[in-house]
Amino acid sequence: MATEESWNLLKDEALRSTAQGEAQGLGLKKGRYFKTDVVWTNALIFLVSHLVAVPAFYLWAFFRISWQTWLFSLALGLGSSQGILLGAHRYYTHRSYKATLPLRVLIIFWNTIAIQNCLWEWARDHRQHHKHSDTDADPHNATRGFFFSHVGWLMMRKHPDVIAKGKDIDMSDLESDPLIMFQKRHYLLLVLLLSVAMPIGVPMYFWNESFAVSFLVPFLLRTIIVLNFTWMVNSWAHAFGNKPYDKSIRPVESLLVALVSLGEGWHNYHHCFPWDYRAAELSLGGFNPTTNVIHFFAWLGWAYDLKQASDTVVAARVQRTGDGSHPSVADTKTTTTTAKTSETESLDNTFPSTPLLRPGKHSCALWHSNVESTVICR
Repeated sequence: MATEESWNLLKDEALRSTAQGEAQGLGLKKGRYFKTDVVWTNALIFLVSHLVAVPAFYLWAFFRISWQTWLFSLALGLGSSQGILLGAHRYYTHRSYKATLPLRVLIIFWNTIAIQNCLWEWARDHRQHHKHSDTDADPHNATRGFFFSHVGWLMMRKHPDVIAKGKDIDMSDLESDPLIMFQKRHYLLLVLLLSVAMPIGVPMYFWNESFAVSFLVPFLLRTIIVLNFTWMVNSWAHAFGNKPYDKSIRPVESLLVALVSLGEGWHNYHHCFPWDYRAAELSLGGFNPTTNVIHFFAWLGWAYDLKQASDTVVAARVQRTGDGSHPSVADTKTTTTTAKTSETESLDNTFPSTPLLRPGKHSCALWHSNVESTVICR
């Protein structure tokens, strides 16, 4: 009861602050300037880990470590990324395809190594993000600023709307999955074993790597890089880019984010068609390795019933709500321009290049500009 009372007081204070700001002509918006308490323990952990990751990155980027540790760290990074991308995101959150037991076990394994909360919690937050995108009920509401949507939301108490609306998210499908619930119940132990002990212990045991390097690179640096590349989908892909499918929403298409997140940067498309396993329009040739990994598992028979939006549905959405930047719209504009040019050339052959002067009291000059004719009498 006390906690609920505190949140209500906090919300009332924020609403008052917003009203005062608007009254002063500052144009403050509740979504962006709502004040919640900073969780200083989280903030300190993120700060220290990022600072320590700087020398760790130097060791990895400039090959100051053994080639075994270098490759091992890269493999952990790529694998744990897929535990989030094709696993937590495209499979468990959006159910964009179906997976057999071996693939689901593999997803649980790699997802745990990523340390981005258990799959149940990750999927709930992401489903809520799509249902209440960029509102106060969105866990990483982009209208509250770039830093907040990137990592700040993990350093602050949740907005009361996030807590309230989160209770309405249907998680019955995940709660009926014994693998998901096993991970949820034993998440801390699994993280200690798979994400901490294994990345540190394997290099030390198999090729005599030092504890310092094993801690800094395969564990710490790998975790920080995968976290930030994932967060860029929430921040950068809601800020910088074009909107060929729906210009009324914040998510955009971003090649940069696609590159670092292995295909998750085509975010305007994804928010229009979240159930599409591709998370992009593949016919455009966008960078999307995660989709290729799903294709590989489909070839193995581990992934099946892959869902995707039809070309007709996508084209209709582009025409109805896009910002005009889609290649098909550009091609249409080019075709229209070419048609106008051809019509102009046809008119050039019809009319003489010199004015036609009519005898009489008023002389009229007739010429053509593009495809329109203009008559001036003098």
